[in-house]
Amino acid sequence: MSLIYLLIVGAIAGWLAGQVMKGRGFGLIGNIILGIVGAFVGRYLLGEVLGVSLGGGDVGVILTAVIGAVVLLGIVGLIKKA
Repeated sequence: MSLIYLLIVGAIAGWLAGQVMKGRGFGLIGNIILGIVGAFVGRYLLGEVLGVSLGGGDVGVILTAVIGAVVLLGIVGLIKKA
């Protein structure tokens, strides 16, 4: 059940990050991967670097993943411009 939860949260977070970054999503599979990696990045940035917690519920997990995915999309955008 946790794998299904991970895939659903990854898909939602990746899609939301693509919407925030003006359509820079990568399709369903790409968004799932982006959301999952974004969750790790967001957890590291918010928890370890800034010391902030958005809560342990579903909304907090999704928001953390979206923030991490937006950061990743921003970095990819900067690399593509260079």
